[in-house]
Amino acid sequence: MTGNDRFIVHDLHAFPLVWSRCRAIVPGYAAQWAHEMDALLARAEPFVIVFEEGQPEETHDDRKTRGLWLKQNKALLGTVCRAVIAIEPDAEKRTALQAQSALASRAFSVAMEVAASSEAALERAREILADAPCSPYAPYSPYAPAPDA
Repeated sequence: MTGNDRFIVHDLHAFPLVWSRCRAIVPGYAAQWAHEMDALLARAEPFVIVFEEGQPEETHDDRKTRGLWLKQNKALLGTVCRAVIAIEPDAEKRTALQAQSALASRAFSVAMEVAASSEAALERAREILADAPCSPYAPYSPYAPAPDA
Protein backbone atom coordinates (compact mmCIF):
# COMPACT_ATOMS: atom_id res chain seq x y z
CA MET A 1 0.00 0.00 0.00
CA THR A 2 1.63 3.18 -1.09
CA GLY A 3 -1.21 5.61 -1.74
CA ASN A 4 -4.24 6.86 0.13
CA ASP A 5 -6.48 5.25 -2.52
CA ARG A 6 -5.71 1.77 -1.16
CA PHE A 7 -7.14 2.55 2.24
CA ILE A 8 -10.72 1.45 2.80
CA VAL A 9 -11.14 1.47 6.57
CA HIS A 10 -9.13 4.64 7.16
CA ASP A 11 -9.25 7.98 5.37
CA LEU A 12 -5.79 9.55 5.15
CA HIS A 13 -6.64 12.61 3.10
CA ALA A 14 -6.08 14.85 6.14
CA PHE A 15 -3.02 12.95 7.45
CA PRO A 16 -1.81 13.08 10.21
CA LEU A 17 -5.50 13.09 11.10
CA VAL A 18 -6.71 9.60 10.21
CA TRP A 19 -10.46 9.06 10.08
CA SER A 20 -11.93 5.61 10.74
CA ARG A 21 -14.83 5.19 8.33
CA CYS A 22 -18.08 3.85 9.82
CA ARG A 23 -19.26 2.34 6.57
CA ALA A 24 -16.09 0.22 6.32
CA ILE A 25 -16.80 -1.62 9.59
CA VAL A 26 -18.51 -4.65 8.07
CA PRO A 27 -18.09 -8.34 8.93
CA GLY A 28 -14.64 -9.48 7.84
CA TYR A 29 -13.08 -6.00 7.71
CA ALA A 30 -10.31 -6.72 10.25
CA ALA A 31 -7.82 -8.14 7.72
CA GLN A 32 -8.02 -4.92 5.68
CA TRP A 33 -7.80 -2.90 8.89
CA ALA A 34 -4.59 -4.76 9.83
CA HIS A 35 -3.02 -4.13 6.39
CA GLU A 36 -3.82 -0.45 6.69
CA MET A 37 -2.46 -0.25 10.23
CA ASP A 38 0.75 -1.92 9.05
CA ALA A 39 1.02 0.74 6.35
CA LEU A 40 0.41 3.52 8.88
CA LEU A 41 3.16 2.15 11.12
CA ALA A 42 5.53 1.89 8.15
CA ARG A 43 5.17 5.65 7.55
CA ALA A 44 6.87 6.22 10.91
CA GLU A 45 5.10 9.58 11.31
CA PRO A 46 2.93 10.66 14.25
CA PHE A 47 -0.83 10.44 13.65
CA VAL A 48 -4.14 10.51 15.49
CA ILE A 49 -7.08 8.26 14.61
CA VAL A 50 -10.56 9.78 14.89
CA PHE A 51 -13.55 7.44 14.96
CA GLU A 52 -16.61 8.87 13.26
CA GLU A 53 -19.75 9.12 15.33
CA GLY A 54 -21.86 5.96 15.35
CA GLN A 55 -19.24 3.25 14.91
CA PRO A 56 -21.08 -0.05 14.40
CA GLU A 57 -20.53 -3.14 16.51
CA GLU A 58 -17.91 -5.47 15.09
CA THR A 59 -18.08 -9.25 14.92
CA HIS A 60 -16.32 -11.44 17.46
CA ASP A 61 -13.84 -12.61 14.80
CA ASP A 62 -13.01 -9.05 13.76
CA ARG A 63 -12.57 -7.97 17.38
CA LYS A 64 -10.30 -10.97 18.00
CA THR A 65 -8.20 -10.26 14.89
CA ARG A 66 -7.80 -6.60 15.82
CA GLY A 67 -6.99 -7.47 19.43
CA LEU A 68 -4.22 -9.83 18.37
CA TRP A 69 -2.78 -7.26 15.98
CA LEU A 70 -2.86 -4.60 18.70
CA LYS A 71 -1.07 -6.87 21.18
CA GLN A 72 1.58 -7.84 18.62
CA ASN A 73 2.18 -4.23 17.56
CA LYS A 74 1.66 -2.46 20.89
CA ALA A 75 5.20 -1.08 21.22
CA LEU A 76 5.50 0.25 17.68
CA LEU A 77 1.95 1.60 17.66
CA GLY A 78 2.71 3.59 20.79
CA THR A 79 5.59 5.34 19.04
CA VAL A 80 3.52 6.81 16.18
CA CYS A 81 -0.17 6.72 17.10
CA ARG A 82 -0.49 9.65 19.46
CA ALA A 83 -4.15 9.06 20.28
CA VAL A 84 -7.44 7.52 19.27
CA ILE A 85 -10.40 9.86 19.65
CA ALA A 86 -13.99 8.65 19.47
CA ILE A 87 -16.89 11.01 18.80
CA GLU A 88 -19.94 10.49 21.02
CA PRO A 89 -22.43 13.35 21.34
CA ASP A 90 -24.61 11.64 23.98
CA ALA A 91 -23.26 12.62 27.43
CA GLU A 92 -24.29 9.37 29.12
CA LYS A 93 -22.77 7.17 26.41
CA ARG A 94 -19.68 9.40 26.37
CA THR A 95 -19.13 8.83 30.09
CA ALA A 96 -19.35 5.05 29.65
CA LEU A 97 -17.04 5.17 26.64
CA GLN A 98 -14.50 7.24 28.59
CA ALA A 99 -14.31 4.50 31.22
CA GLN A 100 -13.77 1.84 28.54
CA SER A 101 -11.20 4.04 26.83
CA ALA A 102 -9.13 4.36 29.99
CA LEU A 103 -8.79 0.57 30.17
CA ALA A 104 -7.94 0.26 26.48
CA SER A 105 -5.39 3.06 26.76
CA ARG A 106 -3.50 1.19 29.45
CA ALA A 107 -3.72 -2.08 27.54
CA PHE A 108 -2.42 -0.74 24.20
CA SER A 109 -0.16 2.18 25.23
CA VAL A 110 -2.09 4.69 23.13
CA ALA A 111 -4.04 7.61 24.56
CA MET A 112 -7.77 7.15 23.99
CA GLU A 113 -10.17 10.01 24.37
CA VAL A 114 -13.82 10.75 23.72
CA ALA A 115 -15.11 14.03 22.27
CA ALA A 116 -18.65 15.38 22.10
CA SER A 117 -18.39 16.51 18.46
CA SER A 118 -16.22 16.23 15.38
CA GLU A 119 -15.09 19.82 15.96
CA ALA A 120 -13.97 19.01 19.51
CA ALA A 121 -12.24 15.82 18.29
CA LEU A 122 -10.35 17.72 15.58
CA GLU A 123 -9.32 20.45 18.01
CA ARG A 124 -8.02 17.87 20.48
CA ALA A 125 -6.24 15.90 17.73
CA ARG A 126 -4.45 19.06 16.57
CA GLU A 127 -3.37 19.81 20.15
CA ILE A 128 -1.99 16.30 20.55
CA LEU A 129 -0.16 16.41 17.23
CA ALA A 130 1.32 19.83 17.99
CA ASP A 131 2.95 18.26 21.06
CA ALA A 132 4.10 15.12 19.20
CA PRO A 133 7.83 14.72 18.77
CA CYS A 134 8.96 14.02 15.22
CA SER A 135 9.97 10.44 14.48
CA PRO A 136 13.66 10.06 13.64
CA TYR A 137 12.64 7.60 10.90
CA ALA A 138 10.31 9.93 9.03
CA PRO A 139 11.86 11.53 5.92
CA TYR A 140 9.71 14.63 6.47
CA SER A 141 7.28 15.76 9.09
CA PRO A 142 5.48 19.10 9.34
CA TYR A 143 6.08 18.87 13.10
CA ALA A 144 9.86 18.81 12.83
CA PRO A 145 11.71 21.94 13.91
CA ALA A 146 13.08 24.07 11.10
CA PRO A 147 16.73 23.31 10.30
CA ASP A 148 19.29 25.88 11.42
CA ALA A 149 20.29 28.16 8.56
